[in-house]
Amino acid sequence: MTVHDPKIAAAARTRSAIPDDAAMLRAAADLTREFSAAKPSIYWPDMLASALVGYAALAGAILADRTEVALLCGVVAMLALYRAASFIHELTHIRKGALPGFRLGWNLIVGVPLMIPSFMYEEVHTQHHARTRYGTANDPEYLPLALMKPWSLPLFILVAALAPIGLILRFGLLTPLSAIFPPLRRKVVAEFSALSINPAYRRRPPEGAFARQWLWQEVATSAFALALAGSVFAFGWKPLLTYMAVHSTMTVINQLRTLVAHLWENEGDAMTVTAQYLDSVNVPPPSPLAAIWAPVGLRYHALHHLLPSVPYHALGRAHARLIATLGAESPYHKGNYTGMWPLVGKIARSTMAKR
Repeated sequence: MTVHDPKIAAAARTRSAIPDDAAMLRAAADLTREFSAAKPSIYWPDMLASALVGYAALAGAILADRTEVALLCGVVAMLALYRAASFIHELTHIRKGALPGFRLGWNLIVGVPLMIPSFMYEEVHTQHHARTRYGTANDPEYLPLALMKPWSLPLFILVAALAPIGLILRFGLLTPLSAIFPPLRRKVVAEFSALSINPAYRRRPPEGAFARQWLWQEVATSAFALALAGSVFAFGWKPLLTYMAVHSTMTVINQLRTLVAHLWENEGDAMTVTAQYLDSVNVPPPSPLAAIWAPVGLRYHALHHLLPSVPYHALGRAHARLIATLGAESPYHKGNYTGMWPLVGKIARSTMAKR
C-alpha cells in the first residue's frame, strides 16, 4: 500500500525496522514457562456456562412479550455468546491432546449454531502469527487500517454488521451449490472459507484429517443455516430476526475489538517479534470493561503475540509477572493501553491525515 503522508510513512517504516529486544523475549519465555498448560477444568465450565446463559437469554429475547425484557435478554445473549464464540481463538493454539473433545464440543455447541465452525479459523489464524507473514500482504488478519482512508473504518464495521446474512448465504446457498459445481467449490474454498479481514487472502484446499473435519463441520453448518432460513415458515420472522440481531451485534463488538487489537501501522514489510508486539495491544486491569469486549484473554493481545501458546486463563498472571520484572525501559510497557475508545480515536486520527 502507498502512503502519501510523510510523517505516517516514516512512522510505519520506523516500526517495521524495530530490532528485537532480547531481554524482553528471554524474560517472556523464562518467566512464564509454568503457565503453558491448558486446564480442562477451566475451559469446559467457562465455555459451557457461556453458551448455556447465551442460549437461555436468546430464548428469553424471542419469547418475551415486553420490549424492555426482550432487549435485556438480547444484551445478555449477545455478551454470553460472544464469550463462547471467542473460544475459537483458543482452538487454533491448543496443543494436540491438551483438551480431549473440546474442539468437537465447541463446534457442536457454539460453532455450528453460530455458523462459525472452527475450520473457518484453524490453519488461518496461525498464519497471522508466522514471523515472516505478520503485517504483510500474506497475512489473512492484517490491513494497514491506520494508513487507509477515513471511510475505511465505518466500512470495516458495516461489513461485520452484515455477517449473519453473509453466513446464511455462505452455508445455506454456496455450500450446496458448490457441491454440484466444482469451479464454484474452488472459489468458495479460496475466498469464502476464512474468518479473515484481508480481502486479498486466498485459502488453500484442506488436506488429510483437517479436510475430514472441514467436511463434517461444513455439512452440519449448512444444514443449520437451511433450517434457520426455513424456520420462518414454522415460527414466523421473530425468532430469525432476533437471532440475527444478537449475532450481528456480537460480530460488531468483535470487529471493534479487532480494530483495537493492533495499531495497524505496518505497510507490508516483515517485522521482528518486538515490532509485532509494539504494533499489538494489551488492555490490562484496571480497565473495567476490557474483560467484556475482549473476553477469553483477548485483552492481552500483544502478550499473546509474544507467547501464543499460553492459554487464556494464564495470560493475566503472565502479564503481572512481566510488568513486575521488566524495568521501565523495556518495550513491554509500551504495549499497554487504557481502553478501547482512546485506541479507536488514535486510529481514526491517523486515517484523517489521509484526507
